[in-house]
Amino acid sequence: MKIVGTIILVIGVIGTVMFGIQAIQDSESFSFLGLDIGVSSADWTPLIVSVIVLLVGALLYSKGKK
Repeated sequence: MKIVGTIILVIGVIGTVMFGIQAIQDSESFSFLGLDIGVSSADWTPLIVSVIVLLVGALLYSKGKK
């Protein structure tokens, strides 16, 4: 389980970083009455799935240590 957890954890980290950067780049901001307002046109689903995969991998990795 430790090896499977490590692989899933690494995939989750890579996905979270890649989709996080993509989501940040898909954001725009504009100024209104002196305030910077951010508008995101990003699809957050891949980022959420990547974080879930990361958490599952961490859980499997921690269960494999015992």
